Amino acid sequence: MAKHRHYSRYGRYTGGPDPLAPPVDLTEALDAIGRDVMEGYSPREALREFLRRGGRNQRGLDDLSRRVNQRRQDLLNRHKLGGTLDEVKKLLDNALRLEREQFLRDARMDPTDRQFREMRLDGLPSSTAAAVSELADYDWASQSAKESYEQIKDLLGREVLDQRFAGMKEALENATDQDRERIGEMLTDLNELLAKHARGEDTDQDFRDFMDKHGEFFPEDPQSVDELIDAMAQRSAAAQRMMNSMTAEQRQELMQLSAQAFGSPELMAQLGQLDANLQALRPGEDWSGSEEFGGQEGMGLGDGTGLLQDIADLDALAEQLAQNHQGAGLDDIDVETLARQLGDDAAVDARTLAELERALRDSGLLQRASDGSLKLSPKAVRRLGKSLMQDAARQLSGRTGARDTRMAGAAGEPTGATRQWEFGDVEPWDVTRTITNAVQRTVAEEGSTGNGLRLRVDDVEVQETEARTQAAVALLVDTSFSMAAEGRWLPMKQTALALHHLVSTRFRGDALELISFGRWAHSLDAEELTALPPVHEQGTNLHHGLLLADKFFRRHPSMQPVLLVVTDGEPTAHLLPDGDAYFDWPTGQHTLNLTVAQLDKVARFGAQTTFFRLGDDSGLERFLGAMARRVDGRVVAPAVDDLGSAVLGEYLSHRP
Repeated sequence: MAKHRHYSRYGRYTGGPDPLAPPVDLTEALDAIGRDVMEGYSPREALREFLRRGGRNQRGLDDLSRRVNQRRQDLLNRHKLGGTLDEVKKLLDNALRLEREQFLRDARMDPTDRQFREMRLDGLPSSTAAAVSELADYDWASQSAKESYEQIKDLLGREVLDQRFAGMKEALENATDQDRERIGEMLTDLNELLAKHARGEDTDQDFRDFMDKHGEFFPEDPQSVDELIDAMAQRSAAAQRMMNSMTAEQRQELMQLSAQAFGSPELMAQLGQLDANLQALRPGEDWSGSEEFGGQEGMGLGDGTGLLQDIADLDALAEQLAQNHQGAGLDDIDVETLARQLGDDAAVDARTLAELERALRDSGLLQRASDGSLKLSPKAVRRLGKSLMQDAARQLSGRTGARDTRMAGAAGEPTGATRQWEFGDVEPWDVTRTITNAVQRTVAEEGSTGNGLRLRVDDVEVQETEARTQAAVALLVDTSFSMAAEGRWLPMKQTALALHHLVSTRFRGDALELISFGRWAHSLDAEELTALPPVHEQGTNLHHGLLLADKFFRRHPSMQPVLLVVTDGEPTAHLLPDGDAYFDWPTGQHTLNLTVAQLDKVARFGAQTTFFRLGDDSGLERFLGAMARRVDGRVVAPAVDDLGSAVLGEYLSHRP
């Protein structure tokens, strides 16, 4: 029997989505975004801030920006310009040394001729460029010295071409006269093509004919004349920025030396024409910029141009990562350039952030408002409330004598309704619905239940139970500016959202009213309270808040009223008959009288009242203590981080 062999090939991971990475988890992102929104950021700003910071195991845009800026600075600190001048000087010094050694070895040389040659070499100008020019017609006695001098022309030719065509310096090493003729022909044809394009006279066939003839000089493989111009203009502009970055003496030296390139002035004329054509066609490129180099590694003209292109890439990446322009998105980031500049890990980070951004937008957690702005969707608010409720439940479970924090419906009669099981539920399973769900899923996936039935968590449904007593709960939260100034704004919102989720998911027979009170009081839904920004508004109008609570309790006369008040200050405002708010600080007697009178009206409903005092103000402590004694209520003074569990605990304690 023949054996089958299986082969696998392994290679280095080259970027893209990490195949071993877990799926994008939106929980951390939603928690962070929700927290920022509740602190007063817009959802768009909150999303942007999360993408900038990143998560526990995910680097953000700020880290990528830092690495981009660090690499840019490293390039400038490591390199210096003038490498070509250094190479030319080295070749010139070598040629002069070899020539003088020839004088000493050649005994048959005419003494007058030797003396004349020595005088000419000794009288060379100190400028390297001027010395090279001075020796253009010198009759070298040493063949080795002549070859070293000729290498200068060859080096200069390769360098000036490498400035415009990456890789030319290496490609033209040991080039023949025929190679140089082909380059000259290519430059002539290229300038003609660009001139026709500038006049609007070129055709696609002109471009194809040019690439068929000279495509080997363009490794970028442009697919159109515009792509060709873009690639060449970017490098030509980088070459100009490199020249701008040199000292005046360096530029002067190179301009003089360039005339010696390949010993062909025509070459420099063609390159000059090429630069002029490119600048006219792409004036938007940066032709006037410059950089300051402070390193020790010298660079030739081609390498320096490539480095200036790298810096331009890094500047573009920095702008893309900043996300400051209108309509910016993470899809704008050039991931290939990022991988080339910072490595594959940076590209993976950028792709993951872009995937996270898309997932957040596509998940329905963020949605467009009528004015085009982003807002948290009801789905997002529910998920936030669930998370916050679980956090509060964990805190509550640690309290001595605390009620069972699994928060099932009170042990009442089944309502007849069922719902999907959630973590923490202790209601009895509805076996019929659970088995039915499993059968339907198995048939849909496998087509048959002949091999048995396996239950999954998603199949399980539990029976809803009805609490023996329904409650009408009014949660009044202080939204005066002191709540934000003292760091109590976020915990207040988290508390309200956690209670809202608890009531809407576990005690659906109860009614909840969220009431904010600052200068005025307002009844808000969960989405409105979540997005409510802190406003520098004077006034703590508990009087108005109690008026709204009174109306709420009147709408639910058959329910047990529960009044929960979260505040950090005494009442300093009351509602006037015309609907305006009267501000009085410090607390005036009339404001106090109206507030107490309204509390008495609420107490007549039999409302079980709890005040949550935030802060250590002794006046507030005395005031709330007196208010609680008046209605047989109580005062709780939780730490700000424990507010959520304190409110949930009080709510649960008022239910049988």
